[in-house]
Amino acid sequence: MPRRLDEGSGASAVRRRTIVLVGAAVAVAVAAAGGVLAVSGADQAAPAAQAPSANTATVVKGTLSDMVSQAGTLTYRARPDGSPYVVTNQAHGTYTKLPEDGEKVACGHVLYRVDDEPVLLLCGSTPAYRSLSVGDSGRDVAELNANLGLSSDSFTSATASALKTLRSELGEKQTGSLDLGQAVFLPGAVRIVKVSGELAGPARPGAAVLEATSDTPEVQVALDPSQQDEVKKGDRARITLPDNRSVTASVSRVGSVAQAPAGQKDDAGAATIPVYVSLDDPKDARGLDQASVQVQITTKGVQRALSVPVTAIVGKAGGGFAVEAVRDGGRRELVAVKLGLFDTAGGRVQVKGDLREGDRVVVPSL
Repeated sequence: MPRRLDEGSGASAVRRRTIVLVGAAVAVAVAAAGGVLAVSGADQAAPAAQAPSANTATVVKGTLSDMVSQAGTLTYRARPDGSPYVVTNQAHGTYTKLPEDGEKVACGHVLYRVDDEPVLLLCGSTPAYRSLSVGDSGRDVAELNANLGLSSDSFTSATASALKTLRSELGEKQTGSLDLGQAVFLPGAVRIVKVSGELAGPARPGAAVLEATSDTPEVQVALDPSQQDEVKKGDRARITLPDNRSVTASVSRVGSVAQAPAGQKDDAGAATIPVYVSLDDPKDARGLDQASVQVQITTKGVQRALSVPVTAIVGKAGGGFAVEAVRDGGRRELVAVKLGLFDTAGGRVQVKGDLREGDRVVVPSL
């Protein structure tokens, strides 16, 4: 009996439907895993039959990246543990001027006043603990000189002259020494978050007068400890802000000790690693504080890797994975591949097999 023409086309259609369905399952599995898929090698599959033209994508050689995607909080940089700086007053008298919450104060400017005398904010990591004058030396003197544009660790006549100039610019009494209580040293310019001193109240040495953070915004991420080895200082990142703008950033600090959230100190399973991400342009976060954002940190990559869209991957009947390559003349051929790094952002996956850059592979119709 003559063979009916639709028998062969029916088998071909079943095979194509099987490939698409299995490929979709692989794509879902890869997306759910969100990481590297490692599979064992497999022999190249037999060539597929001729078929009508199909949607194709190009095999590309280039860099692939993996990433960690997580929610974060946009706030202002503070101490390494995320807490604000606490400013301790060292002057005697009465508070006659205090800053407002949210106010920003630059180094070299007046932070507050006691008996109408200014208490300056100076940049430095060494707390003020003594009066300074000509003849003194040390790390605190070096930081004072740095604020005055000098590069010595000794208090010289040049230091005294520069101090007089600074006080003159502020409209204050010109003196060539710095008494204890006349300045506060913090790492940089600050943003006031809380004032504990009271205007017209007593200024007592050793009492906290205010709390502050840096005036530079950053994103804080609570990273799962299992991902600690994946993220490192300098990793590039992308931040999606509440208005859906996407801005560039980089990891500035990675904590070394897991911390449990407040109220869950006894729950080891709730502990996370603090990661801090700095925006390339802090102005991108203007007006935002304690805002929820989405963070994508690029953690690793491979160079000169062959890759295809993940939707091009199909499962082989005998196990393993393959792509359907379109050869010369439109001939289609199943090519066995091993999968490597999955590029989350690009939707591509590294492949190794009988493929070359520029080859075309079949992808599902949109």
